[in-house]
Order: sequence, then C-alpha cells, then structure tokens
Amino acid sequence: MAPPGFGPDRVTPAPPPAAAPQATARAFAPASVGNVAVGFDLLGHSVRGAGDIATVRRCARPGVHITAIRGLVTDLPREPAANTAGAALLSLLAAERPGHGFELELDKGIALGSGMGGSAASCVAALVAANALLPTPLPREALYPHALAGESVASGARTGDNVGPMLLGGLVLATPERLLRLSPPAAWHCALVHPHFVLETLRAREVLVAPYPLAALVRQTANLSQVLLGCERGDAALVRAGLRDEVVEPRRAPLVPGFAAVKQAAMDAGAMGASLSGAGPSVFAWCEDAATAARAVDAMRAAFAGAGLDSDGFVSPLDGPAATLLPPADGAGAGPGFLR
Repeated sequence: MAPPGFGPDRVTPAPPPAAAPQATARAFAPASVGNVAVGFDLLGHSVRGAGDIATVRRCARPGVHITAIRGLVTDLPREPAANTAGAALLSLLAAERPGHGFELELDKGIALGSGMGGSAASCVAALVAANALLPTPLPREALYPHALAGESVASGARTGDNVGPMLLGGLVLATPERLLRLSPPAAWHCALVHPHFVLETLRAREVLVAPYPLAALVRQTANLSQVLLGCERGDAALVRAGLRDEVVEPRRAPLVPGFAAVKQAAMDAGAMGASLSGAGPSVFAWCEDAATAARAVDAMRAAFAGAGLDSDGFVSPLDGPAATLLPPADGAGAGPGFLR
C-alpha cells in the first residue's frame, strides 16, 4: 500500500526552473577625499553628492569591452588596460574566471583631475556592478585588490585611500593589504570645494620626488596619530592639533591658485583643519557639525572666486556613503554629478 499522498493518482510537481543568472547590473560609487592631509595614500573618506555610475553586462566574448563613456568626462581611454574601470574588471576576470566577459558603460559625474577620486569611482562602480553578475559575489573587502589594480592605471601606484572608502563607506585607513573603517562622531562633516581647474594626479606627484627630512616625517606621523585617535575618541581638540600636512601640502599648494586664501577662509569659518583633497585642486575642511561645514563651503568658494575661479561646493558627513547597486536604468544618462 502506498503511503498517504503517493501512488498512481499522485503526481509529484516538478521543481521550479532555476532563475536565469543576472545579465546586467548598475552601480554608483561616490566621490572621496584622499590623503586627508596627514595620511598620504593611506587615509580617505567618501563624500555624499557626486560620483560615477557603471553599467556592466555579461557577454559571451572574453575580456572587457568599454562601449560608452558619458557625462562630465568622455575622452577617457576605451582600451580596457588603459582605463581604471577596465583594468579593475580585467583583474577580476583573471582571478575569478567566470567563463564570460564584461561589457562596460561609464557615466562620469566627477570631473577629470579634480582631486575627488574620479578615477577610483569609475573602477569601484564597475567592480561593484560586475561582482553582482558573478555566480557567487565576493565580499566588498575581496574587491579591494582589483580596485588597487584599476587605481594604479591613473596614479601609477596601488594606493587605496580613495577606493577603500568608496568600497566600505565612511572614513577608512587603507593599507596595501587591508581596509580599516574608522568611527568619527556622526555630527562631524566635511566641507569640500572643487575649483574649475584641472590638476592631473601624475603632475601633482612629480613635485613629491625629492627626499624629505626625517624630522618632517616624524612630525607628520605624530599628526596622523592624533587625527586617528581623535576620530576614535570623538576628540576635536586632538584633530585640530593633528590635521596639518607638513609633508605634501607645502609642495603641492603652489599648483592650486588661491589655495592659501581658501584654506584660511575655512579655518576662519571654524574648521578643525583644511588641506588639499587628494592631489588637488579641490580643498576640504573638517568641521564639528553640518552648519559649520556649510559656512566653510561659502567662505572657501568666495576665496576661490577671489582667485578668479568658479567652484562647486559639497557638504557631507565624514561617515559618507559606500558604493551601491542601483535599479535598472529607464534610459541612458549620467547619474549624480556636481552641484552647480
């Protein structure tokens, strides 16, 4: 006798068909402040208000194929190995070998040579989108080596101070091997001003070639230590004491018209400290609250105007956003860009 529910009059339903693997994904990666004055190539945080979007599709052809670049920058290399996003995806394919290639479209919302992590945003957005198409997506930290491979195309070095914060969000200490997310107070905000002036990263690195005296490196190490400890303790006095770049800023400042006046304007508005964002020409200031950051942005923009430069301003918490997947697009076009 057949057990209840079984027998010739009972048909076991077939299992539902497996869902088709996702074929397309879009991701947004925010802008960032690299170096944070005292953490050259090590310390950075993401910034709310601007960023890049990458659309990635699985394709039968092996390799990476860049099919479109739109937005604020359109004349970037289409050869994958010469493009930060393309190089990052090539690294991912070589490591994971998913059995397919990627087609890539970029919508650029960060201007070229802005000091806001534009090259990093492209490669992080591309990686986050492509990761969603893998049979088993990787954790964010596992994307870090591929982001470093992409970033090295633009900067000539495997530096994580921009890609790290974009991957994890917030303020991140990025060593060559790992990402360490820090915890500054939620009230602390960044004022970031981008002048309409291009300063290429490779040119900004050229002025750093000459050796530094040991005493300057010791002072810089003390400054970085105070900033890190101040963030973890929520101690603004420690940050005010340490947020002073004695190594990189003195050599790069002459490359940015009006920098001294812009920095002083931020300090007069109540900032804890101010310096170049990344390689410049953007300038950032850390403030104890959003209202102070808003005043600093206005003062900094006025100072750039005094130097003959229009500018864009942003106010963002230090605990800024991480790169994120986006819904499918209704149509082509760039995502969030500069606030004008």
